[in-house]
Parts: sequence; C-alpha cells; structure tokens
Amino acid sequence: MTTTQGDLAGLSRYIFRAPNWYSSLTFALVIAAVTGVAVFDGRYVLADAWEGIFFVGLPTVAASLVTASVDRWLGGQFTHNRASLLALTCELVIVAALVAAGLVSVLSGPVQSLVLGEVVVGPLGQEFVFDALLVALASIFALRLFVIVAVSRHSLPVAAIPASVQTVAAAVLLFIYSGTLRYLEVGGPLANSYLSRTEEAPPELTIITPEDFVLLAATCLLYAGGVWLFLRAIDSPWRRSMDVSVLDFVRGFIGHIAEGTRELEDFFEEIGEEAVVPVTVLCFRTDEGAEKARFVLPMIHPGPMGEIGGGNLPERVARRAEGLAFPPHATAGHDFNLVTEREVDSILAAAETAIEGIEYTDEASVSVRTTEGDAKLLGQAFGDDALAVATYAPGFADDVEYAVGLSAAAEARSAGLGDVMLVDAHNSNDGLEGDDLGHVTPGSRRSFDMISGAGEIGATLTDAERGRPKLGVAWDETPWEPTDGIGPLGVRVAVLEVGDHRTAYVLVDGNNMEPGLRGKLIDAISGVDHAEVMTTDTHIVNTVEADNQVGAAIPEHDLIAVVTDLVDRAIHDLEPVEAGMATERAEVTVFGNDRTETLAAHANAMISMGATLAAAVIVAVITISVILFVLA
Repeated sequence: MTTTQGDLAGLSRYIFRAPNWYSSLTFALVIAAVTGVAVFDGRYVLADAWEGIFFVGLPTVAASLVTASVDRWLGGQFTHNRASLLALTCELVIVAALVAAGLVSVLSGPVQSLVLGEVVVGPLGQEFVFDALLVALASIFALRLFVIVAVSRHSLPVAAIPASVQTVAAAVLLFIYSGTLRYLEVGGPLANSYLSRTEEAPPELTIITPEDFVLLAATCLLYAGGVWLFLRAIDSPWRRSMDVSVLDFVRGFIGHIAEGTRELEDFFEEIGEEAVVPVTVLCFRTDEGAEKARFVLPMIHPGPMGEIGGGNLPERVARRAEGLAFPPHATAGHDFNLVTEREVDSILAAAETAIEGIEYTDEASVSVRTTEGDAKLLGQAFGDDALAVATYAPGFADDVEYAVGLSAAAEARSAGLGDVMLVDAHNSNDGLEGDDLGHVTPGSRRSFDMISGAGEIGATLTDAERGRPKLGVAWDETPWEPTDGIGPLGVRVAVLEVGDHRTAYVLVDGNNMEPGLRGKLIDAISGVDHAEVMTTDTHIVNTVEADNQVGAAIPEHDLIAVVTDLVDRAIHDLEPVEAGMATERAEVTVFGNDRTETLAAHANAMISMGATLAAAVIVAVITISVILFVLA
C-alpha cells in the first residue's frame, strides 16, 4: 500500500464498539454525581451528588432517551445506542468546560476565602463560570448538529430539532431553578410554584437573568452557522472528484463505531466498480476420498480495515473448508478491496464451483526455487497445474498489483502449465514510512523480476522430478490475539513429500512480517528441503494500527517455537494424497482503479485540513461569542 492508503487503513485504530445505551447512561450519571460533589457546596456529599445528577445528568438522560425517537419521527436513523454515546460525550464536554472555567477563575487572582468547604473563586467570579457553561451548551448543540446531519442526512433546520434536546433540557432546568421568572411580569402563584424554584436550587444559579437565555440562543445560531460553513467546505472536494458526500463517509464510520453497522460498506459500494477476478483452488484428498487440505486464492485484497469489506476473508474461507484451509495472499492491492462483506459470498461460491470441477492426480513434482533480481519464487507442480509462491525477502515489499500477478501467472503458463496459483508471500516489510512502501506496480523493475521468475519456474517445473505426493498438515490457533498481529487462523503448516524431497508451506494469519523474521523462521525449520513462510494479509489485525505486522508485538522466539513444532507435527502426519487445481471467475464489486488512492487522499486531507478548518471555525465563533458576552 502507499503512504496515503496506509493512513486510511490507520483510521481503523479508531474503530471500537460502543456499550449499550444503558451502560453509557449509567456512566453519564456517575460522572454527573462526581461533578456535583466537586462543583456544589452543600452540607452533605450525597446532596451535592444528587444536585450533580439533577442539573448535569438529567439533560443527558433526556438527550439519550428522546433524541433517537425525535430523529426517527423526522425520518432519520439515529439509534438509542448512538444517542446515548453522543449524550455522554456532550456531558463530558460540559464537565470539562466547567472544570476549566473554575480553574481559570481560581487561578486568575487572589483567593477570596480559605474557609474549608467554601466555594473559592478568583476575580472573574461565578459569572465567568456560568458564561463558560453557556458556551459549552452552545458547543454541544453544534456537535450534536454535525453528528445528526452526518448520520441521518437531515437538512440543517430539521437536524436542529433533535440536536437541541440536550441544550434545551439544560436551559429549562436553569430557567426554573434560577428563578428567572421573577424578572418577567408573567405568571401567577401556580406558575411561580412550578416554574420558579429558587429555594430548591444551589445559590450559584441565582446570578442567571433572562438576557443569558437570549445569549444562549444567539450563540447556538452562531455555532449552527459555523457547522454549515464547515460542512460545505469539507464536502465540496468529495462531490467534485468522487460524486459522493463526505457525510456518507462520516455516517458510515460513526455507525461502525457505535454499533458495528455496515453503513460504511454502503458508502464503499457506492464508489465501487465491477470486476472479474480469478478464484483458484488447490485441493488435497486422501485415498479414502476425504479432503485433507485446501488452498484457496481469490485475486482480491482482504481489506480495507477490520472486518469491513473483505477484511475477514481468510477466516470466512477457512470456515467453508472440509479439510484444513490455507488462504494465502494473492497478487492484488487495495484497489481490489471488496466493498462489502456480502461480496465474500461470491468468492466462496466461485471456490465451491471450482472444487466441483477439479480433476485429481496422484502425480506431483518436487519443489524448485528460482531467483530473478529481487524476486524469489518457490514452485511445485501437481499434474499440469502449479503452485508458486513469490517473495522479495530479505528486501521489503507490500502488495503486488493485480496486473503484475496476472502477467506473471501467464508467463508461467507459457511453459506448458495449466492453472497456476501465484501467491504473494507478503512476508517482509518495513512499515508505513516513506513514499514507496514496496508496492510492486506494472512497469517497475521488480514487476519484471517476478514475471521473469515465474516464467523460469514454469519451465523448470515441466522437467522436474515427479512422484506420488504425501501431505501432512498441522494447525495451532496460538494464544495470540489480533492486537498481537495474529488473526483467528493462527499458524498453519503443510508439508509435501515427493520421493525423498520435502517442502514446508507455513501460513501465518497476519498482515506482512517484520524485516528478517521470515529468514529466521526458515533457518529454524528442519527436516525439509525447501520452505516458505506466507501471511494471509488479514486486516482484522489492523483494528489496532495500520502496520500491526507479525513479529512487531510478539517475541520472535515464541513464533519460531510454534512454527518448528508445527512442521514436526506435519511431518509425522504425512500420508499419500491426490491433488487437483481449478480456477473459476467471480464477478464482484471492488474499490476500483485508483479509487483507493483517491479515497485515501480525500480522507486524509479531510482529517488534516478538516482539523485545521474546524479549529479556525471554532476560534472564529468563540471570538464572536466573547464579543457578544462582553457587549451584553
């Protein structure tokens, strides 16, 4: 992948699953109680905690329970989990603003009192803290407005209705318990009883006047204008170059964060292109007819990140296999990411069709190696078909372009072979630094190294020594998790014996390898003549970081011990088998030529420039807010 694609994949570090709405709400009430103890100066701690829950937590509860219903009534798709997560976030913004304002007030000058338990403020006074609260209430309105517009795609005026719930709820409480009604010549005994409850409120609220609510409304309108300008600015490049809205991307990303929805895949599907990809299957069966192992190689890329698109393809392939499945990485880059997980079904269906058409043979060749420039290939024939594994180790390489892989496989077939399963070992890379991350592109010197090497492998295999194959397999799920760079398939080993010649194929469920690790693994393997280490390129491991490679988080000696043990177990599992290979084509929707780079560039620009633009908008609206407060 390129640097920009790596940055896009790095967005996966922000993916997490939000708790259920009641969990978020419980945490919000706890935060509110703690805030009450810190802010209010009552005689009892429990009373302070209750006031915090009432004045800080109650608007959060209202926003959590009411926002989704109002939004759906207006035709949106906000859920209670999303509403609770957003309400909790906004509560934290308010608490942070109050704490910061309190600290500024205290540190801005001499302390007024040192009496234990008394509220201590500086010269700015309680009025400054309340002004900060008003700004925070307007800020959370703007934040909620942006999120609801992005998720439900309402117009700004319509989205303002559910967006205002938390701010309005807080304003209503302030109005009632500050006694603001006393400034107005309206109401009577009944209205005063229910709409003016100063005797039940903390004394800090008595400074509120009707003008403060006018200021709050004006500030909210100002911030809504800032949201509109921000949305127009960041959306324009996406519409011009890709004919999609950035809000669709934001909506999908928020949906995936909050509830694990597939809305982000819907966005990818909108920008995707139709493609025809070969799906090659190499099967081994015992003399009794039972499938012992299955190599499945669709020419797509298992990305873009996490379980989105084809990110979990290797595990899906493994679940469908009768024997032990080996889903190595194909020669395809991020332009061939599947846009949705549904597309994996087309790949699996093509693999099943290929299996039905396999003609088995009990003849296989010994494995042969060839080196051409930076490319090294290990190949082995089964009847007229062949398996070839390519690597650039100890050099660094990432994905091999689709066109390069097709050309290399065609070059191998020109020597007289039938189907060729060309695997990108994907086993040596130095991370995501620099402009060239090892992408093997058409026309590059290394692409011709692979093509020439494949041709040499094809010619060598046609004359290689042949015999009855024996196969042994072994598998260890390992104790490691995706956070350690290892996916659910763990480590898998297949050892093929033809005559007295043995070849070990090691597959690690991870995304590339740390430099030098592949060589150490091969050096440690004994009892075989040739060996190669491959990774699946699963993107499940990239929910942590974009370059969470095998060996970055786990000790090398531990992985070496697992691999050598599995090779020994596979050797002891050797038994005669028949082998067969077939290829089918699948029609799928992928990101498309250059779309990944364009999307990555826009997403990265949105993050970097969007942050700067957002900061500029925030500074501008806060400056105007300060002027409004000063003039008022």
